[in-house]
Amino acid sequence: MVKIAVVGATGLVGRKMIDVLEKKDIPCDELVLFSSSRSAGKELTFRNKTYRVEELTEARTAEGFDYVLMSAGGSTSLKFSPLFEQNGAIVIDNSSAFRMDPTIDLIVPEVNRPVLNRKIIANPNCSTIQSVIPLKVLEDAFGVKRVSYTTYQAVSGSGVNGIQDLKRGENGEAPMNYPHPIYNNAIPHIDVFFEDGYTKEEVKMIEETRKILGLNELKVTATCVRVPVENSHGVAMNVTLDDSPSVAELKQVFDQNDHVVLQDDPQNNVYPTQLGSAGKEDVFVGRIRKDESMENTYHLWVTSDNLLKGAALNAVQILQQLIDTKEG
Repeated sequence: MVKIAVVGATGLVGRKMIDVLEKKDIPCDELVLFSSSRSAGKELTFRNKTYRVEELTEARTAEGFDYVLMSAGGSTSLKFSPLFEQNGAIVIDNSSAFRMDPTIDLIVPEVNRPVLNRKIIANPNCSTIQSVIPLKVLEDAFGVKRVSYTTYQAVSGSGVNGIQDLKRGENGEAPMNYPHPIYNNAIPHIDVFFEDGYTKEEVKMIEETRKILGLNELKVTATCVRVPVENSHGVAMNVTLDDSPSVAELKQVFDQNDHVVLQDDPQNNVYPTQLGSAGKEDVFVGRIRKDESMENTYHLWVTSDNLLKGAALNAVQILQQLIDTKEG
């Protein structure tokens, strides 16, 4: 008997988690859907059965769950994840609450595996997830010394509020979520600013990349930008390698890898786009070329659906990884 809870079930990522659980046919004998009191009472469907979403309380954490998919924000996770853990569940948390805790696994299944010193596993930042997968390919083949990210992040990364701000702008209305209009605009501001001028989102990408790849000394920098795209993130990556492969060799290692989809024929307008990756499970890589201004350095363009591989799908893949390990 496998008992699973989804916390934050009515949110964008929570709903995607339920969809992916069903699509991937994850073993689940009992499913319980939780939300805040504001959303309790809503009804959602899973495997042709209607479920009423319930309010999460401390008492409910002791109901014998095996796994908990948590997508309800950092403060909720900080309060409830340890309670689920104490009551025997393994929690896969989509917030940033535990990502840099040295006792907590930070997992992208194509890259690393949990060791479970704690029964809480952190799901990384959406842009980090899609970036470390091609970085792992490069690290294994050629060694990675440095990476510079520039992200082009969809408004759905801000949840329903971000999508609503984009629609408000289309209707000529002022934003309520972002500090500036996002419609017909790009905002180089995601999360709060620190004193050094970096945003929290940028620091997340820097620190999480090192932790996931196990490269504590890797040189990483980032600029994170919100763009007027509803769904799917783009990341421009400038990567310095230990070796100096040809562009053809780079394309070959990606083409032969099962974890990425190579789209790189610019003469025929073939390259990843955010619209092209929306709704798909893959990480797409293209526009591979040498950076002539630095030795052993290359440009890549990477896109992926931030609600799927960047959040819900990655969490469910972690769950499948746990189930497979247990059965093995």
